[in-house]
Amino acid sequence: MTAPVPPRRRSEIEIRWRQFRRAPRPIVRAVASSLLVAIALAVAYVAYDVALARGADLPGGDLRTLAVAAYVLIVLASGSIVTWLVVPQPTGSGRRVVRTPWSAALGLFAAVPISYLVIVVAVQIVRPLLG
Repeated sequence: MTAPVPPRRRSEIEIRWRQFRRAPRPIVRAVASSLLVAIALAVAYVAYDVALARGADLPGGDLRTLAVAAYVLIVLASGSIVTWLVVPQPTGSGRRVVRTPWSAALGLFAAVPISYLVIVVAVQIVRPLLG
C-alpha cells in the first residue's frame, strides 16, 4: 500500500486570491452597501468642489470641510444601519431572523476603510482629472 500524497502547499497569494473569490455573503453585502453609499456621496462632494472651483456662488460659502465630515459620518452610519438590516446572523434553522449589534458592528468596520479609500480616490485622482 502506498503512502497518501500530502496536499500541495499553496502560496500566500493563492490563499488570499481564493479568500477574495469566495468571500462570505454577509461580508460582500456589508462592503457593497457601504461602497454604494460612499461612491454616491463622493460624486456629490466632487460636484460641489468643482462648482466652488468654477466660481459658483453657493449658499453658505465654502463648506468643504463640513462636507467631508458629513460624508464620513453618513457613510459610517448608513453602513452600520444597512448592514444591520440586510445581514442577519446565522441561526441554524432558516425560519427565524436574528439581528444583533454585531451585524451593525460588521457594517461599521467595513465602512471605515471604504469611506477613506473612496474619498481619497475622489479627491486625489478624480478631482484633478476634472480640472
